Amino acid sequence: MAIQRMDNVGIVVEDMDAAIAFFVELGMELEGRGEVEGLFADQCTGLDGVRCDIAMLRTPDGHSRLELARYRSPAVISAGPRNRPHHIVGTHRVMFAVDDIEDTVARLRPHGAELVGEIARFEDSCLLCYLRGPEGVIVGLAEQLR
Repeated sequence: MAIQRMDNVGIVVEDMDAAIAFFVELGMELEGRGEVEGLFADQCTGLDGVRCDIAMLRTPDGHSRLELARYRSPAVISAGPRNRPHHIVGTHRVMFAVDDIEDTVARLRPHGAELVGEIARFEDSCLLCYLRGPEGVIVGLAEQLR
């Protein structure tokens, strides 16, 4: 077997508390927080002097996880404007299935979420939208239509 599973998706953030609040409001559960530093961290990242706060969140079904990282050392490097369009090479998005897309968007707005376009309907299959979440990360939401 080539792989066992996809373990998590990692996102580097500057405001850890705001990012955690956003994803908890979305419905993820905070598994824990901690600090990573030392030789191991330097070796796996290819950086020197890593000191990083991390938070691990999981989806309610327990199958998917998101790791947030806030680097204290070395200093974070901005990848450019946080409102980049969706079609930039290397831009990633994290997609979540939700029960009620409009309610989810409304609950995330106070946490800084902004729709990238609008909520769109794909035939009789699903409602889909992209919104900008913490640090400009694009978050996709999909609601299956029954």
